[in-house]
Amino acid sequence: MGAGAFAVLAANSTHGSPQQTAQSYFTAWRRGDVPAMRRLVHQAPADFAQRHTSLSATLRVDALELTPGTLRTTGDDSAEVPFSGRRKLRDLGWWDFQSTLRLAVRENAWQVIWAPETLHPLLKDNGILELATVEGPSVELVTAEGDRLPEDNYADHYLEKLSAAYPVKSATALQAIMPDDSTRVLLSKAPKTKRHKTTLSRPVQAAAARALDGVTDAAIVAIRSSTGEILAVADRLADGDTAFSTLFPPGSTFKTVVAAALMQTGLSTSDLVECPGRYQIPGFRPFDNAGGADRGSISFAESFAHSCNTTFVEQATTRLEPEEFTEAVSQWGFRGVQLPTGAGGVCGQMRVPEDMNWFGSDVIGQGSVQATPLCMAMVAAAVESGVWRSPRLLPGDEAANQEGAPPADVPLEEGMAEGLREMMRAVVEYGTGAESGLPEGTAGKTGTAEVEGQKDHGWFIGYRDDVAFCVFVRNGGSGRSAAVPIAARFLQGI
Repeated sequence: MGAGAFAVLAANSTHGSPQQTAQSYFTAWRRGDVPAMRRLVHQAPADFAQRHTSLSATLRVDALELTPGTLRTTGDDSAEVPFSGRRKLRDLGWWDFQSTLRLAVRENAWQVIWAPETLHPLLKDNGILELATVEGPSVELVTAEGDRLPEDNYADHYLEKLSAAYPVKSATALQAIMPDDSTRVLLSKAPKTKRHKTTLSRPVQAAAARALDGVTDAAIVAIRSSTGEILAVADRLADGDTAFSTLFPPGSTFKTVVAAALMQTGLSTSDLVECPGRYQIPGFRPFDNAGGADRGSISFAESFAHSCNTTFVEQATTRLEPEEFTEAVSQWGFRGVQLPTGAGGVCGQMRVPEDMNWFGSDVIGQGSVQATPLCMAMVAAAVESGVWRSPRLLPGDEAANQEGAPPADVPLEEGMAEGLREMMRAVVEYGTGAESGLPEGTAGKTGTAEVEGQKDHGWFIGYRDDVAFCVFVRNGGSGRSAAVPIAARFLQGI
């Protein structure tokens, strides 16, 4: 007998066909006839039936759909049928999956070669499928306009803190526990949430976030000057620091507060003052202007516009006692004031100067003076509106209800407020912020804060059309080079 004839006889002695066995298996599986399925399996494991019934019970399967694909021959006596399936889970709805039914000739018959992954691929190697209870927020925070917040908004930290104040809701999730003990969520049904408005403005938040794209270790805070509503917070500060709670030396942006204190002593924006390249407090250390610039006799407004360190140190240390100075700046929140924004926050701090050296350093935003970017945005907002007020991320009194009453509003003297506005306009018109791409109508103050052993921090605070802001770039260099270009992109993007 030839080899070909022997092969024909051997094939004819095999019971059934892979197509018939696969069809019978799928039919029995659809019916839930586990005993019939078992009879088609070669050496079915002892827990074969229990695995099927347990999986259906665990996942609360109400219905099963199976759609076989085209049978593929994988050898002389082996084949496989890829198939798609759908299980309808009582708690989660339909769940699709893909698997493969493998077959082979065993004991002169085509039989199913079963493994746990036949039920689902993720059951391979002792994987586990289970339902789990997960918790989710009861609110979806949206913008003041009721819109979803922009993608990549850099405000996640603050939104998470806001969400934490609301109760969580339970929901069901289908998850897989992998052989390496990691967990994958395959299907979930989020708890029903209610949209809840914040004070964040979608266009302002988007503009702030896009202005920080490509910039690391920086932040922008924007506030509606007339109300204290926080319109945007884009925060890319590193090391877990935040624009609401981490204190930094504010550098020359603090001169805005110092200028207010000096105007309370009677100094006006038009008064002539000296701006030498260096000024030494009698009996104490000298202070220098950036680059040693000597501008001679200029108006107080011009000294602010050009950020004359020497002018401010001389005027403050001769016109004010340390205690008077400390009291004057404390009205701007520089006394460790807590800010109930809804996501927490602090303003700034400054100790009573211990000696004239410290006094001079404090005057130019160094020494013991520290502030958050949020605090410095508040300074700019107070100048534009004429009132220092606590900021908030939630409408109405919601933030106060969660975190306590805010500090009282502090109206600025009308002449002082107008004088500060004049000086901040001068910064952009002809001072340290001039010819830098800032839109018309912007007023502001640059700041460069020295950091021992590191590159300077760059600051810029300002306002335009009821939007006050602070741009802070940690170790970014001067305020003009690091912060002002970001502010220009931000304002142009609104």
